[in-house]
This record gives sequence, C-alpha cells and structure tokens, in this order.
Amino acid sequence: MEDYSSKIYQILEKSCDSSKSQLIALSGGLDSSILANFIKKRETHGIAIISKDFVSTDLTYCQIISKETNIPLTIYNATTSEILDAVEKTIKILKNFNDIEIRNAVVMYLSLEELYKKNVKTVLTGDGADEIFAGYNFLLDKPKDEINDELKRIKKIMHFSSQEIAKTFGIKIESPFLDKRIINFADTIPISMMVNNKNEKVFGKWILRKSFEEYLPKSIVWREKSPMQDGSGTVNLTELFNAIITDEIFSHKKTKILEEDGIYIRTKESLHYYECFRKSSVVKKSNSDRK
Repeated sequence: MEDYSSKIYQILEKSCDSSKSQLIALSGGLDSSILANFIKKRETHGIAIISKDFVSTDLTYCQIISKETNIPLTIYNATTSEILDAVEKTIKILKNFNDIEIRNAVVMYLSLEELYKKNVKTVLTGDGADEIFAGYNFLLDKPKDEINDELKRIKKIMHFSSQEIAKTFGIKIESPFLDKRIINFADTIPISMMVNNKNEKVFGKWILRKSFEEYLPKSIVWREKSPMQDGSGTVNLTELFNAIITDEIFSHKKTKILEEDGIYIRTKESLHYYECFRKSSVVKKSNSDRK
C-alpha cells in the first residue's frame, strides 16, 4: 500500500505545483482538502458557498481545513432568492433540468459568479476524485468486479458542470485529479484499495484517505462522501418546492407537460426546473427566429 500512496502523493504534488490558481473552491471534503494541503505553501485563498437560509454541512469542515492549512477562507452566504436566480441561470447554461445535477451545479455557479465579480481567472477544484477513486456511495455495496466495470464506464462518460459554467464566465478550472498521470495510475490500483473498511464501515476513495491520513485531520480524511447539495444546503430546495407548489397545481402541470411535451415530471422541484428549462429554450428559439 505504501508504494501506491507514495506514487499518488508524488503525482498530485507535481500536478498541484504546475497549477496556476491562487484560489481554491474549498468544501471541507476530502478532495479539496488534499489539494489545499499541497498549495498551502503558496499564497492561496479559499472560497465556499453556504446557504444562508438552509442547514448545511460544509461550514464546520471548510473552517477546519482553512485553519489547518492557514489558507484564508471567504464564505459566501447565499440567500434563497440568490440561489433560485442562480438555478435558472445554471439550467440555461447546462441545458438540462435534472434535479440532482442542478442542485449540485448551482453551488459551483454561485462560486464562479463571485469569482467573476472579483476578476479571478483561474480556480482549483477537486473534480475527478470520485470518478477515479470510487468515491460515490452507490458503489460501496457492489461486488468488486462490478465496481471495476462501473469505474470504467464512469471514466468514459465523466463530465463536469463546473467546466461548462466556468466557460461562460471566462474562468479556467484546474483539476489536478484529472491529470492523465493520476487517471492512468489509478487504473493499476486494486479495487480492494479503492473501496475498503474502516472501523467496520465501508468507505470509497479508501487509498486516498489512507494516503493523506498523516497530513490532514481525521475528521476530514474519514468524512463520509457529501455531495455539494448537502454541504451547501441546496438539497433543501426539494422541501422548498414541495411547500410552495400545491398538489393541485403540480398534478395539473405535470399532466399537461406529459401530453404536450412527452416529458414525465416526477417531483415539484423537477417541475420548476423544467419550466425554467423550457422558458430558456423558448427564448433562445424566439431570438433565433427573429434573425
């Protein structure tokens, strides 16, 4: 295991050293914390998006890693109104209305929007670690051969909404975990080192956790996988739409959408996202027609 850990450390260190960003999207999760450990030796700042009105889980952890690495942290508390506005803009950029993807992507939109206002040109993110080192929770209960097949499939189709959103702001995303040297080396690591146990609990990214156990606080290293929607609080958008859209309106609109567009709407949240998506599509088509 030491050989694998040593190699991962060496490659990531080189990748981080070659990056230009002096700002990191810091969630307090394992991935961004590992990168923070490498870039703490240069002048760096961190940014985190936390919902002002909803309960979030990232706040404590990103403050822990900020203190541990001495990286100054700016926390932006987004109001519900700002989040909803960002949701609409995120949908327009990504051109989809998948509720899970939008809840996660809107966090990155808010981060990049703030960086754009400050004329920041590059930012470091932990994109890719989950895809390469089996970080997703749905992998944890699968047999080893299925995990291996899933990782191959994921790596073929992986894409990152942060990249698409960043383009609209003219910001470059640097993601050391997507370094080809890391991707290629990860293919040589046994699945038993990707998914394994710690105190009778199964963890993904096990080899990453073990590799950085001596460099980061245990509360960070062995923190369970937490999507951006949980960490920032945007997961609570589901309850918000359940509260503000009545059952009668939901039933009527989803029936109409199914009849007219052939789209089945599962939830009230999805209904709002689809209406945003359709509105942006109609506006785009209308503008094109006028030309």
